[in-house]
Amino acid sequence: MRSVRQISRKDLNKEELGYFLAGFVEGEGSFNVSLRRKADYKVNWQVVMSFNVSQKDPTILQILKDTLKCGIIKVRKRDGLYSFDATNPEDLIKRVIPYFRKYSVLSESKKRNFAIFCKIADLMEKGEHRTQAGLKKILFLRETINEGKGRTRKYDIDDVFPLQESSETTRQPPK
Repeated sequence: MRSVRQISRKDLNKEELGYFLAGFVEGEGSFNVSLRRKADYKVNWQVVMSFNVSQKDPTILQILKDTLKCGIIKVRKRDGLYSFDATNPEDLIKRVIPYFRKYSVLSESKKRNFAIFCKIADLMEKGEHRTQAGLKKILFLRETINEGKGRTRKYDIDDVFPLQESSETTRQPPK
């Protein structure tokens, strides 16, 4: 019988840890964009970007938090699931995005979602989320992130930009 060599994450160098965490995020992480109604905002909506990873055990989440030097770890009361969440726009732009550009995810769907997340972050960094036209660009991009079963949204583009006329049946993304 062959012996199995055990590898401890404590023994990983920075590069190996980077790729390990990218693989972990590949399976357990999510790049998201949500909306909050805000009557005191110029466009009446707040765009909230978030990166999160959920797990039953917080060990790797703590390693991720320590490595990225941002975010929080919280536990859901109803099921005891731990979640690492980063929502601060500056942390996302200066820490999370550069990290996953260096240690990229591999699957096409996660790559696509990350690329869309980065485009939205770029628009927000330019302040476009504060204009109707910019918000519309962000929402059209948001509609293409995390597509498929299980995706739920409290608000979608129709809540923000209701169809003006009954004859308007298709939406065109802004140029």
